[in-house]
Amino acid sequence: MRIGELARRSGVSERSLRYYEAQGLLRAERTPGGHRDYGEWAVDRVVRIQTLYAAGLNSKKIAQLLPCMRDTDGRPNEIATRELVDELTAERDRINRLITDLVCSRDVLDEVIDMASESAVA
Repeated sequence: MRIGELARRSGVSERSLRYYEAQGLLRAERTPGGHRDYGEWAVDRVVRIQTLYAAGLNSKKIAQLLPCMRDTDGRPNEIATRELVDELTAERDRINRLITDLVCSRDVLDEVIDMASESAVA
């Protein structure tokens, strides 16, 4: 598929897809005319990249992680190093701390809303 179709199907801009390719996160074959040509696997790969960015990982970390993951085509990938596993565990722990902090903030906000609602009714 061409870059425009991949952008449409993945919900990511063509500019972002070119950036992913420049960062080594995504690869494309080239047509004889020089156009990028992606396989069906690319949609899943782009969604994974977006998910990892949303989790707070940077492109360097994502580039390390992607070879350890399987795409929907099920092809085998490289084995993760112990160092990468440790780094990813630290990232997961950081995300869990953020989730805990956000839940605490939400609980405080809920309490303030409840108290304000009682005052507004009175």
